[in-house]
Amino acid sequence: MLASLAALLFASAALMGSPGPATLSLAAIGAAFGAGRGLPYLAGIVLGTAGVLLIVASGLTAAVLAMPALANVITFVAAAYIVYLAWRIATAPPLKQGDTQARAPSFAAGFLLAIANPKAYAAIGAVYSGNTLVEGDVFADAALKILFLAGMILVINSMWLVFGSLVSRFLRDPRWSRVANITFAALLLVSVVFAVL
Repeated sequence: MLASLAALLFASAALMGSPGPATLSLAAIGAAFGAGRGLPYLAGIVLGTAGVLLIVASGLTAAVLAMPALANVITFVAAAYIVYLAWRIATAPPLKQGDTQARAPSFAAGFLLAIANPKAYAAIGAVYSGNTLVEGDVFADAALKILFLAGMILVINSMWLVFGSLVSRFLRDPRWSRVANITFAALLLVSVVFAVL
């Protein structure tokens, strides 16, 4: 079982931790607003992604994908929201010590992005279905994978928020801050194009 757990660790770190709409938005929020002000958004991302994990584990993803019209609507809404979030990040004012004028995205914003993130379904689906931790006991296997992957969701997303906030220390200059915000926003837009295709 240790070998299976190690395989799950590496697969989840690689697939779930790679740049995508949720992870890049967390880095951008950390850079634009700081880690402390990004915590509600992080909580939304973590709980929303955990919701995706439960949806994948329950098999509901297959049911949604069987209805192409519904899948297309969900994809469109998610893409539109990510474009809006990219705009909010690109237009955020430069981060200043103690600056609280600009409103950071909320818990609800993070939750919505996470639950509608196409990359999350693909990455979690691949990791969840590609590994077996408990042979011969479907329920114990599912419970252990859900518990382990929920922990990975928390760790991976927290690291992206902290990364963004660490980068922000170098971005006190308004010009460099604007460049970083626009760069993060552009990367977020690119990630949604790859996630949708």
